[in-house]
Amino acid sequence: MNHEEFGKKVATAISELKQEKPKEVILVHHDDADGLCSAAVVKAALEREDYGVRTFCLEKIYPEVIESLHESVGRTIFYADIGSSHADFISECNAGRNLTIILDHHDPTPATDPRVYDLNLENYGFRGESDFSGATCCYLFAKALNESNTDLSYLALVGSCEIPTGWTGLNKVVLDEAIKNGVVQGEGKKIKIVRFGTRIHSLFSKLQILGAVGYYEGGPELGIKVCLEGITDQTKKKINELEERRKKVNKRLIARLYRERLKETDHIQWFDAGDMYKGMGTKVIGQFCSFLSYQGRLIKPSKYIFGIVNVPSDIPEWGKLKKAFAKISVRVPRNVQTLISQGKTLGAVNLLIQASKGFGIADGHEYAANVVVPVDRKENLIRNAEEILTA
Repeated sequence: MNHEEFGKKVATAISELKQEKPKEVILVHHDDADGLCSAAVVKAALEREDYGVRTFCLEKIYPEVIESLHESVGRTIFYADIGSSHADFISECNAGRNLTIILDHHDPTPATDPRVYDLNLENYGFRGESDFSGATCCYLFAKALNESNTDLSYLALVGSCEIPTGWTGLNKVVLDEAIKNGVVQGEGKKIKIVRFGTRIHSLFSKLQILGAVGYYEGGPELGIKVCLEGITDQTKKKINELEERRKKVNKRLIARLYRERLKETDHIQWFDAGDMYKGMGTKVIGQFCSFLSYQGRLIKPSKYIFGIVNVPSDIPEWGKLKKAFAKISVRVPRNVQTLISQGKTLGAVNLLIQASKGFGIADGHEYAANVVVPVDRKENLIRNAEEILTA
């Protein structure tokens, strides 16, 4: 683990940022709780330095969207909790045109453009599955930008709630610092954000709803506001409406799976939800698969879980995708997690990268990953994955 090299790279990126003096920063971020916290940290830190910030929530690194972002010259673009898995493609699109800073914890690919700074701590010996979240990476950047940003440490902790091992590694360091500075107080799942009087895990759950279920209704923008200003009664009402909508679809899908069961191969169990979640962000299918991984009566604990949903063509604040896509989310039950940790089978993200080579956009972690493929290639993806696991 090389803290020193990470610090040097961050300092170099910040130095170039200050030389650029951009009037506006484009901040691309993910739509889950970690992504919203990541965006909130970066937005607050940059605005405190008098940079204008335009947020852009993106569920996946769609090639045509990234190409359009980087075709201009002289922009400053941040990626928060998204981007590292496609740093090679981002570098190709950027071609030295724009200062680009990636703050992420997903498995990275090499950035080949000197003006693309991938500050993912996985590049320095830490593990994005356990040591740090996207929001923690963003927070460490914000703290290096200005020490006064330590008041944002609670957002790193909220984003890190997605990590199943709890606050360990760098997340534990941030937790200790936040307690010492009086930013948070309490223990375990009762830790509260002093400023808002809100429990960290409670805020995490609410952001998961706002960003994913409310993706097409301004949910991400509202989520960032909640991160920085707290939850109002009006926001609570919106969250409850969104959650009720998702619950209704979840119940319908669960009932269908009990009737029809999941389809199976030797190593994979899968289902296709089609347009059941229409109007919601595609992140909801991953959330459902996570829930499903604990339903012993429905799933086989020794097989990967693949959940499929159709991708709406609209990208808020951008336009329509040219092609029709499907998203496949993968979750790994505990039995398979053990095999992965022992090196006896592939982690979810590596499996999807190999199975979708040449036609998919895959990213994620060992136990949770996803891929977007042309809608007519989704069963190809499953066949490819089964062949890889059988080999």
